[in-house]
Amino acid sequence: MAAVDAGWTVIGVDNFEAKVAQINAGSSPVEDISNAQLQAAITKGVYKATTNYAEVHSASVITICVPTPLDEKREPDLALLRSAATGIAPYISDETLVVSESTSYPGTLRDIIIPIVNSLKPRQTSTVYFASAPERVNPGDPVWNQKNTPRLVGAINGESQIRALAFYESICDAAVSVSTPEVAEAAKLLENTFRLVNIALVNEFTQLCSSSGINVHEVIDAASSKPYGFMPFRPGVGVGGHCIPVDPLYLTWWARQNGGKAAFVESADSINHAMPKYVAERALSMVDASIKNPKVLILGVAYKPGVGDVRETPVSELRDHLKALGADVAWHDPLVPVWEGSNPVDLAWDCDVAILATKQPGMQLEQLITRGVQILDCTNSISGQAGVSPL
Repeated sequence: MAAVDAGWTVIGVDNFEAKVAQINAGSSPVEDISNAQLQAAITKGVYKATTNYAEVHSASVITICVPTPLDEKREPDLALLRSAATGIAPYISDETLVVSESTSYPGTLRDIIIPIVNSLKPRQTSTVYFASAPERVNPGDPVWNQKNTPRLVGAINGESQIRALAFYESICDAAVSVSTPEVAEAAKLLENTFRLVNIALVNEFTQLCSSSGINVHEVIDAASSKPYGFMPFRPGVGVGGHCIPVDPLYLTWWARQNGGKAAFVESADSINHAMPKYVAERALSMVDASIKNPKVLILGVAYKPGVGDVRETPVSELRDHLKALGADVAWHDPLVPVWEGSNPVDLAWDCDVAILATKQPGMQLEQLITRGVQILDCTNSISGQAGVSPL
């Protein structure tokens, strides 16, 4: 939609036929894009979705924006990236710019995407330009969006850089030029690793404060009064979404491939993965010990407020730990209709304790507070209420 707004005609390619049909029907699958905005673009003929890679032949710019998850060994899984490169390659026209927006380790563009494209491109396509411009997006953010967030751009040569900068300057307020694709790829990993390690720090610090009867949020607020050298992070159930729990492990894998070790990052990852177990134990400690199978209501299963995205949500591990400790677990989330094969309950569900994991808009927590239900607030969004304990 940012490219549409900048005057480009855009084709979206996806393997998922149901999503393509949904988009072409004018129903947006993305919280930050309204149906009206999508429908206007479709009506004007400047946007459509398709499963047909052959449509790529008419593009002067191709951006690859596929997920880059982890495999069962928690190592980089570039299957979708390889599939996308393989899918577009036979239809790339001469003088086309190909940009990787997917997050991956340094060298992905040069060592994986470019060889695939060059080996499969049409014989008459003599010149293809390549760049990396990792996406920067914060779903649900009312301030920062595609347009006003600066975009890093690093290309394989001068002409590729000129073309990539021109494209991103047309859809963003600022495009930041870096010397190579590897710098852009590494910068994206650093951005998200910075968040991972600071979240881990405050999650560990929370446990220390709690054991001493200190309100960690008051401590964070106090430290935040320092005008330099400190940035506040808040504790929670863990880390979720497709970026923070995933991208730093691309960094640790890359370090190992180069004979090094990102020990600090690995430690941070371990701390965050242990947080759901800590939250489960804290919540159950609020229940009368005579209750052998306590009923626990999890409030919010999406990985962050304002979205229905449950990818890598730490609430999955929280639920599993609660069940392993003998609890009967149910969940409620106004933005998630179905989660991992289970349906939500309403707030009238009888429970011994509730865990506020993600504070979603439209969540009527007053019902629980009025009934006197004990709540472990992992979001720092309820204050001054009897029966509510901060994490």
